[in-house]
Amino acid sequence: MMDFTAAVMGLSDTFLMTALVFGCALAIRRDAAMRLLAIMVLFSLISLVGRITGFSSIVRVINILVISTPVLLAVIFQSDLRRALLASRTRTPVVSEFDGDIETVEELLKALTDMAEKRIGALIVLVRQIPIDHIIHVGTQIDAKVTSELLNSIFLPYSPIHDGAVIIETGKLTKAGCLLPLSQNPDIAKSFGTRHRAALGLSELSDCYVVVLSEETGKISLVHDAKITYDLEHTELRRLMKKALGVKRRT
Repeated sequence: MMDFTAAVMGLSDTFLMTALVFGCALAIRRDAAMRLLAIMVLFSLISLVGRITGFSSIVRVINILVISTPVLLAVIFQSDLRRALLASRTRTPVVSEFDGDIETVEELLKALTDMAEKRIGALIVLVRQIPIDHIIHVGTQIDAKVTSELLNSIFLPYSPIHDGAVIIETGKLTKAGCLLPLSQNPDIAKSFGTRHRAALGLSELSDCYVVVLSEETGKISLVHDAKITYDLEHTELRRLMKKALGVKRRT
């Protein structure tokens, strides 16, 4: 009985470390945190069995793994941690009721519809709270009103800046021909082209919404929080772009 009590008492630090690691992982990314919690619980159970049965070598190995978990956590979630640090520089969120923002959404939808019919590829970044000036180092300054005509002219195949992304911030098209950081995630499907990889790469570092129009299929996808939604219908795309641009619902 004493051995069992000592084993349970010896596990207290392991459980505390598990709770701390789970809390940190949950704050970074919920889905991965649940998997990490299951692994930590399994380690704790193995450690308990090792203490009860007297297998000290197993206990030592588990203790080393548990102690090393914060370092492993930092490696696994390095992109999410980077985004969390960047989030400390966020602007005050802007929620607008102005017709101009709704007009921006409609102009974007019109441009995307036109380009999808012509199989013209496009990459459009909708900046939210986290600034991306320190991420985007290449691009042409424009600072113009968002119109379907302007977007169509930028992404025409013979345009010198058609391969880059356009940046829409605070209701204006601020830059075009921008190069976005490509995602380094090894699990990305090999079928992804450069535009999709660039959209995922930026979404790993910021809270932007990135609209991707495939020139091969004419399908419109939206990337946010390192996740991609394919072949969006216009109704859903309009809803998400209103959310991205801070357009408040009218009552």
